[in-house]
Amino acid sequence: MAQLIHFLLLPGFSAMGFISALEPLRVANRFKGPSYRWRVLSLDGGAVLASNGMSVNADAALGSGESGRVLLIVAGFEPLACYGPRLQQALRRLDHEGVTLGGIDTGPVVLAEAGLLDGYRATLHWEALDAFKERYPRLQVTQELFEIDRRRITCAGGTASIDLMLDLIAQAHGSELAVQVSEQFVLGRIRPRQDHQRMQIASRYRISNKKLVKVIGEMERNTEQPLNTQVLADAVQVTRRQLERLFRLHLDDTPTGFYLRLRLDKARQLLHQTDMSVLEVSLACGFESASYFTRCYRARFARCPRQDRQASAARE
Repeated sequence: MAQLIHFLLLPGFSAMGFISALEPLRVANRFKGPSYRWRVLSLDGGAVLASNGMSVNADAALGSGESGRVLLIVAGFEPLACYGPRLQQALRRLDHEGVTLGGIDTGPVVLAEAGLLDGYRATLHWEALDAFKERYPRLQVTQELFEIDRRRITCAGGTASIDLMLDLIAQAHGSELAVQVSEQFVLGRIRPRQDHQRMQIASRYRISNKKLVKVIGEMERNTEQPLNTQVLADAVQVTRRQLERLFRLHLDDTPTGFYLRLRLDKARQLLHQTDMSVLEVSLACGFESASYFTRCYRARFARCPRQDRQASAARE
């Protein structure tokens, strides 16, 4: 019997994440016969607008019709905009009935808000990771492409949805079918869940010096309690002056200046994606003084934190 998968689309959902999850199922059916069925759900049964402006018709409203074995929530920039008691109760009821629940892109935020990721590994789109960790500090969050942990499935979205579905197809029908499906999408390889969501540091900054790559990695992992330049230099066994030369040569910056920009970029994500106060954001990004944080923020983004948050909200 074909497996039924429900996709719950929330307003502003990621069309890329949704289509990348759906298409592997269609191609699997082409080679294997009717192995999968799917239904598109919305909160009210009506059409849903994606973040790119595309409208997708729903087959039914959440909670109506037959239950599938899997429900995947697909969300976008504002995953909690339509969250409320009705959605929470529906998800908890499905969990009680034994349905496997999942989220694509920022869909995991909805599951976390409903208390349905407690005790499970979870991942989501890298851009939302910092805000997610701040809001749900007790959850076990990874940076994998996707996570399958018992009856929970979470995925970073984008093309990672293809990798998730290929893994599920391989589990159900064997790796040969997964490879066949992969080749239809002209993929060079099937990525395992452990692959990085973002480009490697060397590719992102177009650098090849291993010591510099390692230092930037340490900086990205330590934004809340920044490491001083000497500690970073000691980590790669160079002198402070040598590390400063590496940054000037390859990045035309100083270690301190580069580190500051990383922390300010994280602060901007938190301001745009959470309701944390400016003070809370400044502390989360390693600024002990809110006034100093505001000065640095204005110098980088030409707006103070509150103005930038208001401008971001107005655009959405």
